[in-house]
Amino acid sequence: MQTFIDAYSWLNLRYLLQGLWVTVEVSVISVILSFILGTILGVIRYSEIKYFSAIVGFVIDLIRNLPLLLIIFFTYFGLPNLGFKPPVIAAAIIAMTVFESMMIAEIVRSGIIAIDKGQMEGAQSNGIGYWTALRIVVLPQAMKNMVPALVSQFISLIKDTSLGTIIVLPEMMYHAQIIYGQNTNYIIPMFVALAVLYFIVCYALSLVGKYFERRLA
Repeated sequence: MQTFIDAYSWLNLRYLLQGLWVTVEVSVISVILSFILGTILGVIRYSEIKYFSAIVGFVIDLIRNLPLLLIIFFTYFGLPNLGFKPPVIAAAIIAMTVFESMMIAEIVRSGIIAIDKGQMEGAQSNGIGYWTALRIVVLPQAMKNMVPALVSQFISLIKDTSLGTIIVLPEMMYHAQIIYGQNTNYIIPMFVALAVLYFIVCYALSLVGKYFERRLA
């Protein structure tokens, strides 16, 4: 018990919460960017634009089948060789956004496919253009069905930020490693603290998802 008391000193907790802030910061920015980019890519792939949709589909399939860790490595260690050296936090956001947007693109495409084709045909028969009908008729309906899958993907993104420790991203996991690296007796207390903090953040997001599910039902 004394080990836990010592491990949870205000100094250690404050340091851990600083890492939590970075985790939340990277997650929120990545979620917003990946949702925007993923929605655009999903619509493009669904729309079957000649050649372009095929190229986008190939890129989506390629990146979806790569490990996120490889993308993080490439972003941080590979891009400098191409003349672009992003800071650690920016590199993590770029890697997360690229990977997650491909996942979201498939969710969006599947969500649109699930909508009855009569919705699009009905809108077009009333003189609404294809892209306008897709934006104001089909996509809003598809989004209702996509909420659970999107929330699950965003929760995965939050947990995947822990991979940023590989490039010394000062997020929650990295800060915990620093703390128990100074005293190995703090390993279990830090793991418990990490589990609680990840649960709080992810569960809060799941509650937000359920709220939107009810509102959109």
